[in-house]
Amino acid sequence: MAGIPAADVRIDAALVTRLLEEQAPHLADPHVEPFAHGWDNEMFALGPGLLVRLPRRRAAADLIEHEIATLPRLAGRLPSPVPVPVFAGRPSRGYPWRWTVVPRLPGHSASGVPVPDRAAAAPGLAAFLAALHTAADDDAPANPYRGVPLAERAEGLSERVRVVAGDRAVRTWRAHATAPAWPGPPVWVHGDPHPMNLLLHSDGTLAGVIDFGDVCAGDPASDLSVAWLMFDADARAEFRASCSLSGTYDSAVWARAWAWALGLASVFALASDDMPALAAIARHGLAETLGDPEFSAAG
Repeated sequence: MAGIPAADVRIDAALVTRLLEEQAPHLADPHVEPFAHGWDNEMFALGPGLLVRLPRRRAAADLIEHEIATLPRLAGRLPSPVPVPVFAGRPSRGYPWRWTVVPRLPGHSASGVPVPDRAAAAPGLAAFLAALHTAADDDAPANPYRGVPLAERAEGLSERVRVVAGDRAVRTWRAHATAPAWPGPPVWVHGDPHPMNLLLHSDGTLAGVIDFGDVCAGDPASDLSVAWLMFDADARAEFRASCSLSGTYDSAVWARAWAWALGLASVFALASDDMPALAAIARHGLAETLGDPEFSAAG
């Protein structure tokens, strides 16, 4: 079992304040406070309406570059808000990578909402993903961990499934992971649309989608894994029915999506010792995938 990797740099409010004063004095504000501590980034609240997002690990530095490059071109085609940077900072004394200032989107994390109360988000999330999953630009980022054929990740993911769920689950996982490949051109893929990266209004509808660090071009099945990571069976059926309205997805994509969901839930289960919200997503994802009669009986 493991938790959040150690940071490669120390980031505090004083550093954020200095970076803002040096590079974006028009955005500087005396109220800079810690907001969120993640796997890859630190977030600081900047006044009431903005957030400062800074990679805490070298491995995440390229991910924020992807957000800077892609979010401005994607935002206009998407039906829900995304955190398009209002400022992109540069490396400076005491901080080695690029960083961003982004709007603080409305809503609250779906990870803090009871699963039955997330159902209202199903149609909006389906519409968001269908709008995103269009042919990607030639310069879309590559990502070895998302959007790729599952065969390229079979060894690592199947072992994690084995540790968490056993040999029978591995056989089932392999049966669906080898479903026919995505037949169309690579599409834009969010890369990580689990509940911690989805924002909901107070009525449960989708308010926004955040954390596009894993954005890439590829197979949308990895994004559609959210059906099992986010929803219960009834809401998942509504989500899938709403997705079908776009005419984008074939039956094989759902088999691969189920395999992605089980693989990701297994990864989360083994890497969430100090992240209770991620551990809860893992428990739910494992229960939903292994308990789904449409897919779990294979193998």
